[in-house]
Amino acid sequence: MAATSFDVAAIRRQFPALAQDQVFMDNAGGAQVLQSVITSISDYLSRHNVQLGASYPVSQISTTKFNEGHIAGAKYINASPKEVVFGPSTTQLFRNLSVALKVKPGSEIVLSSLDHEANLAPWVQLAEWKGLTVKWWIPTKNTDSNPKLEAEDLKKLLTDKTRLVCCTHTSNILGTITDVAALSKVIHETNPNTLFCVDAVAYAPHAPIDVKAFGVDFYSFSWYKVYGPHVSMLYVNEKAQQQIQSLGHYFKPGDTLEEMLGLAAGNYECIQSIPHVTKYIETVGWDAIAAQEEKIQEILLSYLRSKPDQIKIYGEPSSDRKLRVPVISFRVKGQSSLGIIDAIEARSNFGCRNGHFYSKRLCDNVLGIPDSDDGVVRCSLLHYNTVEEVEGLVKILDEVIKEGAGKHVEDPERKNIANW
Repeated sequence: MAATSFDVAAIRRQFPALAQDQVFMDNAGGAQVLQSVITSISDYLSRHNVQLGASYPVSQISTTKFNEGHIAGAKYINASPKEVVFGPSTTQLFRNLSVALKVKPGSEIVLSSLDHEANLAPWVQLAEWKGLTVKWWIPTKNTDSNPKLEAEDLKKLLTDKTRLVCCTHTSNILGTITDVAALSKVIHETNPNTLFCVDAVAYAPHAPIDVKAFGVDFYSFSWYKVYGPHVSMLYVNEKAQQQIQSLGHYFKPGDTLEEMLGLAAGNYECIQSIPHVTKYIETVGWDAIAAQEEKIQEILLSYLRSKPDQIKIYGEPSSDRKLRVPVISFRVKGQSSLGIIDAIEARSNFGCRNGHFYSKRLCDNVLGIPDSDDGVVRCSLLHYNTVEEVEGLVKILDEVIKEGAGKHVEDPERKNIANW
């Protein structure tokens, strides 16, 4: 459902954290949480916090609420409840999946160098354990500023030995949207037995998800990036489930993904709150969200584009929401990213961040950033950010750059903290 108008003030009233003086522009690290979600979790812990599946009344209510959350999560991505499992993070869910995947020595896996480490480290380790060949997928065009994951490059890496291809739907540094459906078509036409695994953590807060239309086998994102609690969800289609070994207890039938990979890690109070997230998104509408995000990201991108001799944008320079989401990263010539952040914070209540954001291979091996710990300046916005906030950021940023305030890092020990 698409909203006919966008009342940002009304939107913001649904997020209690936004009433603070802090301006939240580090949303790719985690969105603010809806009041309806907070209330739901509080009510659950106050009244229904018992083990599931018992016959007494409170347990029956708790079980129903948990099941409703599970069903809502699956419906949201156009999947069956048997095809989704919840866990503490996408990092953990991909790690569980890698341990469970059946794979023969000598097989090949293709890993994208643009990815967050969550969708790389498990597969690198699996390759070491099982004697697999890793092929690194590095785009051939615009590698130092706007690399894109395209079918033309991927085709050169696929063979009849390719067991798995992993990539991001949207890089948490670049913000550029990957055409996942096009990649899936190439992968499965080349080898129907190749599995396709997509990290959607940076994509999910900005656009609808339809795993069937995308043609993916594995797909994961974190609800705490999508206005909800700190819980994540993994999709594995029914065909791909035949390719994993259950990690569940031996006496469980293992006919759902929850039984195969859940390991009792799905937080009850968080999962039961998911219907409040999906209801909110349905009410606001993705068209309205996209329009607001395109408007506010153009304000920042327009400024960054106006200074090509001083500022380097990483990712798609256009504000077109069909091409990118408002996860906007850049570096300033002659100034450290941490210095820029320190200067912004010293002059304002704007909360941005610097670093490699766990996409260290992207910074080191593709973008060629000299100090990936200093990394990029990243300003990540959501639809609850306002035009006035972004205009205010641009004003402060312009002052900082003109004065060269980012040239000196006063507290170098903060480098490690910034990447935690």
